[in-house]
Amino acid sequence: MPKNLTQKILSSHLVGGTMRKGEKIAVKIDQTLTQDTTGTMAYLQFEAMGVPRVRTELTVSYADHNVLQMGFRNADDHRYLRTAAARFGAVYSPTGTGICHQLHLENFAKPGKTLIGADSHTPTAGGMGCFAMGAGGLSVAMAMAGQPYSLVMPEVVRVTLTGKLGGWAQAKDIILELLRRMTVKGGVNRVFEYCGPGVETLTVPERATIANMGAELGATTSLFPSDAQTERFLASMGRHEDWIPLSPDADAAYDLEVSIDLSALEPLAACPHMPDKVVPVSALAGLKADQVAIGSCTNSSFRDLAAVAELFRGKRIDPSTNALISPGSKQVLAMLAETGYFVDLLSAGARILECGCGPCIGIGGSPVSGGVSVRTFNRNFEGRSGTRDAQVYLVSPVTAAMTALNGRFTDPATWGEPPAPRELPEHVPSIAHLFVYPPEDGTSVEIKRGPNIKPLPAFEPLPDVLEARIVLKAGDNITTDHIMPAGAEIMSLRSNIPAISRHVFAPVDADFVARAEAAGRGVIVAGVNYGQGSSREHAALAPHYLGIRAVIAKSFARIHRDNLVNFGIIPLCFENAGDYDRIQADSVVRIPVSKLTAGAPLDIEASGVGTIRTVNDLTAAEVDIVRAGGLLTYVKKQGLSA
Repeated sequence: MPKNLTQKILSSHLVGGTMRKGEKIAVKIDQTLTQDTTGTMAYLQFEAMGVPRVRTELTVSYADHNVLQMGFRNADDHRYLRTAAARFGAVYSPTGTGICHQLHLENFAKPGKTLIGADSHTPTAGGMGCFAMGAGGLSVAMAMAGQPYSLVMPEVVRVTLTGKLGGWAQAKDIILELLRRMTVKGGVNRVFEYCGPGVETLTVPERATIANMGAELGATTSLFPSDAQTERFLASMGRHEDWIPLSPDADAAYDLEVSIDLSALEPLAACPHMPDKVVPVSALAGLKADQVAIGSCTNSSFRDLAAVAELFRGKRIDPSTNALISPGSKQVLAMLAETGYFVDLLSAGARILECGCGPCIGIGGSPVSGGVSVRTFNRNFEGRSGTRDAQVYLVSPVTAAMTALNGRFTDPATWGEPPAPRELPEHVPSIAHLFVYPPEDGTSVEIKRGPNIKPLPAFEPLPDVLEARIVLKAGDNITTDHIMPAGAEIMSLRSNIPAISRHVFAPVDADFVARAEAAGRGVIVAGVNYGQGSSREHAALAPHYLGIRAVIAKSFARIHRDNLVNFGIIPLCFENAGDYDRIQADSVVRIPVSKLTAGAPLDIEASGVGTIRTVNDLTAAEVDIVRAGGLLTYVKKQGLSA
């Protein structure tokens, strides 16, 4: 039977379940990655399992988010991660080496392999045919321990690309167009496979941009074939031996088909505060830009920054616009230096930041109050930039460059001739020697912890009947940035659950923490797509610490739903969406946990309302996990370290 690319990779890694759409399957994981805001907790969880060494083909610990080392906290976390990697057999990428997804694409990702990462933009590696998924840190720790990863067998969407990008349109505009059509909910439990003659015109860095922002669709992952473009990229990285040809069968079946004519695309922008609020750049002409930020894991490749440098050459950025550039890796930085593009960027007046995530998550580079920030990033959620009232627009690198030069959005029809695409230079410098590889035997390595690194909190089993108060009634599209904010101050507390829990829902409700603590046991009610965005498990772990034991929503984002299960919070959905309107904030609910059954309706009682029927998509094992108080408690009882 003909197979699409998703079916080919998953079938070769299948260790449990049947590959029928909507059913749970378990797959073997070849590679894992973490970054420093998720990694500290993931390694603490791995330690708690008692497994002496990672059991994957490759595990990499990147330090790329909390590189702003204000005080001791972030520096201590990095020391912990370096020593834990040496102890347990992981590769460590030091601060300043680059952004995890750019580095993994350049150095480690392989076609046909499976990868999960404790970062929602791990699907970037799908740009070279790697089945790469974002996941919570505990799920990644489990994979590091050799356990399979469970997911819903996704629908597979064929995205047929025809034509060729022309004019000022770039790869970013392809994914923005898809977001415009399908919205931030359009990819839940779906994989997007890119096919058609337009694919072969796109380089791996361009494909990676599209795969990266597929996360904003809510997609499980995005996949491109491994073809001549992939072979060329891997050869330039000195990794030709990692290349294999990989493509779907000619007559493979798909669940949905979408077609995009690349030659018809124009420069696009996502408007505040959601990546699917997409309009043509021409519609924004005249809007003043206080800041332009170029980089992030979406658009920080050599190809991206070389195009910006070509536009900046011999020109001056508008003095009223602050322009920031974050190269994706030291390899990209070295290529910019060797080709002279680095000087073009400097001479135009741009600020060159460290190779890291930085402004994308509000760690440095925050816009002025009430300012307009034009960014090549992947998310523009309210407050994510570090400035609560900033208006963030998402665009391609060349659109960002032209905005910086003009100090405002202008109509692309006035831009003249676009720069010719610049491919990788003939000599691509390797930075492989900068990674810290573990010793053959790490048992003698001392793991070093700072005072901010606190032990994991206790996870108690759920009672047979959970009686709890509704402490928050939220709307649609609540993001993990709403639940657990980013920013330099808060993210430095990622290894300290009691401290970081003081900030839960701070952008939404300043009184949430006090109300949750007063309730003792709490429930959250929400609309559709609850928990979209970042994979940060702290958005489940910190609410659990505050006593939250259930979330009742119209629907959940994939990764956050799994994180809730992992930390003993029951994810329930309203059977009747109208019951969302009936249920009241501050009601007391009674949930008969002992009657919770996989996939079956569950009636709960809510004061002032009466009976409300809920449904779930839990498996039998997930029901046991939730009842046990979370995955860590559950697996320790299974003797995982044996």
